[in-house]
Amino acid sequence: MRTHNLATLALAISTAFSAPVLAQDTETTEKKQSALEQITVTAQKRTQSIQEVPISVATLSGEKFESLFSGGEDILALAVRVPGLYAESSNGRVAPRFYIRGLGNTDFDLAASQPVSIIMDEVVMENVVLKSFPLFDVQQVEVLRGPQGTLFGRNTTAGIIKFDTVKPTQDVEGYAKAGFGSYGTMNFEGAVSGGLTDELSARLSLLSQERDDYIDNAASGQKDALGGYDEKAYRLQLLWEPSADFSALLNVHGRELEGTASIFRGNVFDEGSNELNDSYDRDTVNYDGDLEADGTDNNPQEYEGFGASLKLEYDMDEVTFTSITAMETAEGSSLGDIDGDAIASQNFVTQDDLNDLEQYTQEFRLASNTSDAINWQLGAFYYDASFNVTTTDGFFGATTVFHDNQTWALFGQSSYQVNERLNITGGIRYTHDKKSLILGEQNADSLGVLLGFVSVQAYDDIMVDDGQTSYELSANYRVTDDMSVFARYANGFRAQSIQGRAVAFTESPSVADAETINSFEVGVKSDLLDDTLRLNAAAFFYTVDDMQFSAIGGSDNLTQLVNADKGEAYGFEVDAQWLATDELTFTAGYSYNHTEIQDDTLTVAPCGASIATATQSHCTVLDDRPDGYNAVIDGNPFPQAPESIFNFTARYTIPMGDDGEFFVFTDWAFQGETNIFLYEAAEFKTDDNFEGGLRIGYENFAHNYTVALFGRNITDENNVKGAIDFANLTGIVNEPRIWGVEFKYTYY
Repeated sequence: MRTHNLATLALAISTAFSAPVLAQDTETTEKKQSALEQITVTAQKRTQSIQEVPISVATLSGEKFESLFSGGEDILALAVRVPGLYAESSNGRVAPRFYIRGLGNTDFDLAASQPVSIIMDEVVMENVVLKSFPLFDVQQVEVLRGPQGTLFGRNTTAGIIKFDTVKPTQDVEGYAKAGFGSYGTMNFEGAVSGGLTDELSARLSLLSQERDDYIDNAASGQKDALGGYDEKAYRLQLLWEPSADFSALLNVHGRELEGTASIFRGNVFDEGSNELNDSYDRDTVNYDGDLEADGTDNNPQEYEGFGASLKLEYDMDEVTFTSITAMETAEGSSLGDIDGDAIASQNFVTQDDLNDLEQYTQEFRLASNTSDAINWQLGAFYYDASFNVTTTDGFFGATTVFHDNQTWALFGQSSYQVNERLNITGGIRYTHDKKSLILGEQNADSLGVLLGFVSVQAYDDIMVDDGQTSYELSANYRVTDDMSVFARYANGFRAQSIQGRAVAFTESPSVADAETINSFEVGVKSDLLDDTLRLNAAAFFYTVDDMQFSAIGGSDNLTQLVNADKGEAYGFEVDAQWLATDELTFTAGYSYNHTEIQDDTLTVAPCGASIATATQSHCTVLDDRPDGYNAVIDGNPFPQAPESIFNFTARYTIPMGDDGEFFVFTDWAFQGETNIFLYEAAEFKTDDNFEGGLRIGYENFAHNYTVALFGRNITDENNVKGAIDFANLTGIVNEPRIWGVEFKYTYY
């Protein structure tokens, strides 16, 4: 029913926008339309037209990007806004989890690795907390679908999301934006850029996002107890260009976040149903626990981070040398009433503290800079990161583990223009990755130890290392001046992983071997109808050997890493943009992903099940359970892998005099069937989730200002985004409807 309603709604919107066009006179209708703007990307670490890159790439920029964040959203707002891209989190505004073409990682630990890499201003953000850095003053987002192991390294088996911010300019320019919305939401964003001397320019960018607490805690009787946040971020860039051959770009940035972690909502499903039941109330929770047992802390979250990078670029006639040196730091904590209710018998509250996160990266590149038929680049990369995580539980006490990771790599890529139509690209990279886990302090005075239910365990330190080669080969053939086809084979790997969270609950740490992907894709890219219609499509098939999964569940809700024999997926994605008239523009995208776990011996403990305590599940497990408890997951889809994604935008303008225009912009996103966990259960499967946004405003070109009314999740959908498979059917839902007003002034 929802699918039918969404299709009807999209058709109605399209008809409404198109009606004024059909009513135009013949002279206006026949007027030649402007062409779509050409898009350039740096998917291969050099500037190219998106239509020439033999990779499935989608971009977000301008109003389409800014509208997603008008209601104070964080990076998770990108979910399902690009075909094949999904994101979710059980850690609030930090530690997002990304998925491309169904491939991701559901692990909620702060040390989790992911097969989707986040690249911000050419610097990899490896740790899950670093991936959540706020988005502001962004020039363009590029989503590269499929393995990117040759140029970007390990842990890119699914793809990368690449963010490029606006850079300093010699000319004075900038903008200021202010937004006010529901629940006391306030967004302030701005930037100023200009030359300090003839050789030195600077750009300062600032962000402030706030929302009041709006959720009541019925258990404690507190009104407006949680749900809000206060986030501040900045970025200062200095660009020194003493000559035409050399440049140095310094980027210094930081953030501070204080607010609420994820909102866990206990008992919001009835057994056998995935629909939110009558006990669900968006504005109310029942939290009864904190670590001090003297009230409730209402899921507080605090994080701060700081980073800097220095990019040096030297043009040596036919060769360009690039060096990128970067460091990132972060620390903070989150406390969560994980069971999400006030039932004392299953009270489960934990606090995770991330301390002393330090990441250092260094990349050197040499790239050809000629118009020859052969283009090439060679490079070396080094990565060093360390941090510790302290997990505290009211029963087990506090446990600290130390993580360390070093990686180095050598890589090269070359493309050859065989003739005016055919281009062939090949690349190779060798990577060596080493990780270690060291057990720190454990609380010997915890309640569990004092009562004799648990004891302090001794575990050996863990160290794993592996070296692997990644490679790719692709071809791009220009059929006509307006259409090209491409084929690509890519091999990559996700490095071995160590999971130490279970140590906090007196269980052994776990290790997963490296996973390896082999991916095949073909695609077509075209600019049609006098460059007013852009239509790009790709079809893919990939297999993952020794696929890493996080088995989360059982009566203790523990996390263990496992390797499945194989994972397999196939599907396609389509991206379209149509300039119907000078006043009317549409974009649309669709993706289909079929994913399947292939391992007939791998079983996992589902919600609340335990052989040791003879506990059956608290949900309706649909998989075979030979021993009566553990579920066979062979043939199941990957967790959090939407089978289909559809998104749609439309923008219609009406000229207002010679200096301005009235505009209406709407965006919609649909998420198809999605299995939340490794096992299948009736309660933990979502389908037909959708959200819509709206902007109605006036833009004045003479005075460079825009004023708009905006709405996010305008139909106030209650969409399940995640769950906790504990013993009480706990769910995580999307953000509420936000209405507001926004003003932006741009100066040049």
